[in-house]
Amino acid sequence: MQSDHNQVPKRRKDQPLEGVRVVDFTWVRAGPWAARWLATLGAEVIKVEWPENMDMLRQNRFTVPPGVEAGPNSTGQFADTNAGKLGLSVNVRHPKGLEAVKSLISVSDVVIENFSSRIMGRWGLGYEELKKLRPDIVYVSMAGFGQTGRQHYFGTMGPAAQALSGLTHQSGLPGKPPAGWGWSYLDDTGGMYGAMCALTALRHRNHTGQGQHVDLSQMITGITLTGTAFLDKTVNGRESRREGYPPGNRTVWPGAPVINNYRGPIAAPHNAFRTLGGGYNDWCVIACLADEEWTNLVELMGKPDWAKKGKFTSLDGRLENQDEMDQGIEQWTSTLGKYDLAEKCQAAGVRAMPVQSSEDRVENDPQLRHRGMFTKVKHPMLGDWKFQGAPFRLDGNKVAVKGPPPMIGQHTTKIMGDLLGVSSEELVQGYKDGVYWPEATPKFPYVQEAIDAEAKR
Repeated sequence: MQSDHNQVPKRRKDQPLEGVRVVDFTWVRAGPWAARWLATLGAEVIKVEWPENMDMLRQNRFTVPPGVEAGPNSTGQFADTNAGKLGLSVNVRHPKGLEAVKSLISVSDVVIENFSSRIMGRWGLGYEELKKLRPDIVYVSMAGFGQTGRQHYFGTMGPAAQALSGLTHQSGLPGKPPAGWGWSYLDDTGGMYGAMCALTALRHRNHTGQGQHVDLSQMITGITLTGTAFLDKTVNGRESRREGYPPGNRTVWPGAPVINNYRGPIAAPHNAFRTLGGGYNDWCVIACLADEEWTNLVELMGKPDWAKKGKFTSLDGRLENQDEMDQGIEQWTSTLGKYDLAEKCQAAGVRAMPVQSSEDRVENDPQLRHRGMFTKVKHPMLGDWKFQGAPFRLDGNKVAVKGPPPMIGQHTTKIMGDLLGVSSEELVQGYKDGVYWPEATPKFPYVQEAIDAEAKR
């Protein structure tokens, strides 16, 4: 029997990346989002920043909650994007700062960055340089255009990459200018791909002992989201277009040939219907993919005379008479609250779900509450905030954020001193020399307190 002291310590099931250290040079959304999920999965993620060139999200005063003092440590969007990380403030353009960062990388597993292709090399932090320090380093680059090709040095943001990928062209009303998407989905999608790349490269390293440079192009990730438009061109020779494409809630856009719709004539009704209250957020989506489901809906509505007409008994008939059908359904849905309506429909075998706002998802959704999708975390500036976790569970355990986002430079003395062995005297001198904080930039109270604590040692 194996003695207790020889047993391998059990790793927490919700932290599969425990023991992995990530140096995070990312900014804005896509790169930080990738590193954020690595942190959520248990990795120690150290975000490298410099107050004179702050992350754009730290400067977004429009996401500071009401009643909270505005500043780089209190923007909600930065908080959401960087939860669970540690914060290191260091000037990589200073020789001692560059040396400090290289020391950190030499004891780390992953470097992740999302600048355009030439930036990290200019700083002396390109892959070829860093693998001399750590031959098995996993280096994830997330440039908008990747590291190769004639446009590799172009700068971009999520909406611009979205336009080039083809997504913007497909979005909007027929005959109107391209609308783009409501949120910069390429940032989030690119972030997910970035996390997947890091995990893939770590698996390769664990198997072979070799590191590698992962070259991810954010623009090209958008190609994966264009759906059947790509196949429509390659297989059918048809260009993507918006004459009824995409149809939105309707199965077929009014007046548009069915052939133009990506969903095809497979569901009717398929729409968002007004519910009790009639407010901006009082809607419920109902979709019937089979005649049996339509029959169930008719029964649930109390068999109104209009619904018993023969023209509604078949899918083709319902598609041909969508306007009349939808108006009749909405007379019924407007008498019920959206959650009550969805429950009744689901119990009757009809696919239905309430249209939820952000507040609904966080505060009112019983399924998300049961799954533990949101975790309350205490933030020094924002107070108690709910942060989203992973949409999956590991052995029944929710995968939640492990802590608040870092205030800028919050953990500098801890990282440099405890992890890298820099003496208190060297730390204090480093602050004076502008290595760990700009000489001309006022220090936040927590930064000065950390310096004072080192000076007393």
